Amino acid sequence: MKPEVTPGQGPLLLAQPHGGLEIPDSIFSRLNPKGQARADTDWHITRLYAGLVPDVTIVSTPVHRYVIDANRDPSDQSLYPGQNTTSLCPTTTFDGEEIYLPGQSPSDDEVQERQRRYHQPYHDALQAQLERIHQLHGFAILYDCHSIRSLVPYLFEGRLPDFNIGTNSGQSCSPLIETTVHAVCDDAQDYSVVTNGRFKGGWTTRHYGEPGRGRHAIQMELAQSNYMQEQTPWHYDTDKAGRLRVILTAILQNLIRIFD
Repeated sequence: MKPEVTPGQGPLLLAQPHGGLEIPDSIFSRLNPKGQARADTDWHITRLYAGLVPDVTIVSTPVHRYVIDANRDPSDQSLYPGQNTTSLCPTTTFDGEEIYLPGQSPSDDEVQERQRRYHQPYHDALQAQLERIHQLHGFAILYDCHSIRSLVPYLFEGRLPDFNIGTNSGQSCSPLIETTVHAVCDDAQDYSVVTNGRFKGGWTTRHYGEPGRGRHAIQMELAQSNYMQEQTPWHYDTDKAGRLRVILTAILQNLIRIFD
């Protein structure tokens, strides 16, 4: 279950930490039916972003977030203190429901072992690719690809905006990158957008975003209602996704050209 890396020669890296579905048998057998359903997946995220622009680098993990969340702080400190969220090795769904059979949730030692086996290799790959891109261009842009159901009352009130941009309150990237991405989303008809709302960027955005050193990071959390069916069997909606891909293409094209 090694991270999957597709190197490109351009300045843009697409990170995809939550699209994987693989769960080792030793963990899967301890999950209850809610956990085994794997509802909290960034469904079809690889397909949604595939082929939008040439020469991008892609780093993803095949491991499901219920094994370990590759976008959480490895020390398991909350990214959103005081708000409902899930942990480094989640024990509940996004609806606050238990995912393990009684007495089967991971121990502290197991969490540390999962962090070493699955979390660290993903971030080693991210770091290596960012360094390579930075050497090629003098800067690198990490675009963190995410999606979530548009209605998750346990995590946020009401319906989520269609585009949720996170830059750690402006700290993880150049202001030009933030305003450029927001402008493309704002110009898109029949879509809503917010920057640094409920989602300000996860650990990836906050950890790698060092704009003063030419390392920029921005997170995009998409409402899944815009490209798929938001309940089992989680079908990809080709028509909706096609319209969304036009906008995502414009975002990525603008990022690639931003420092020309």
